Amino acid sequence: MADQQGLVQIYYGDGKGKTTAAFGLAFRCAGWGRNVVIAQFLKSGAGGEVKAAERFPELTVLRTKDIHKFTFQMNDEEKAATAVNCQELFRQATALAAEQQARLLVLDEAIDATYGFLPMDELCAWLDSRPEGLEVVITGHSIPQELADRADYISHVVKEKHPYDRGVMARKEIEF
Repeated sequence: MADQQGLVQIYYGDGKGKTTAAFGLAFRCAGWGRNVVIAQFLKSGAGGEVKAAERFPELTVLRTKDIHKFTFQMNDEEKAATAVNCQELFRQATALAAEQQARLLVLDEAIDATYGFLPMDELCAWLDSRPEGLEVVITGHSIPQELADRADYISHVVKEKHPYDRGVMARKEIEF
């Protein structure tokens, strides 16, 4: 049925709010009693949205293991371990979404993970054969053409002004 068709949504850019928008959609879906799987790539600390998600039995949040620094700060050994973790996370999340007959799968920061940690061809092959009716949200900073070609929605979140530019660091309860 057309209203249950699973589409691909991409939220990308350098602006604030991509993860927040993805979690907002996840909460909406869970509010209707539907299962949602959220996989967070390349993120270390659990933010407030993860803590809130833990209150909903319909939401399952999976995260990359052992991320303690930005990827540009990692040595080759740490990058290799992160790649293994990202690939395992992707496979775990997609399998769980199928097993739970999830309505929504959020792949938060998966776009950024495709730059050396998650093979783009694996992500695209899965998108091309994903379970019927599964909506997919993918977030990140840039949008490769391979993903743009598969997207039904593309939202570009652009930073025009941000407190970080004045030296204000991310604030608990607001940015995380």
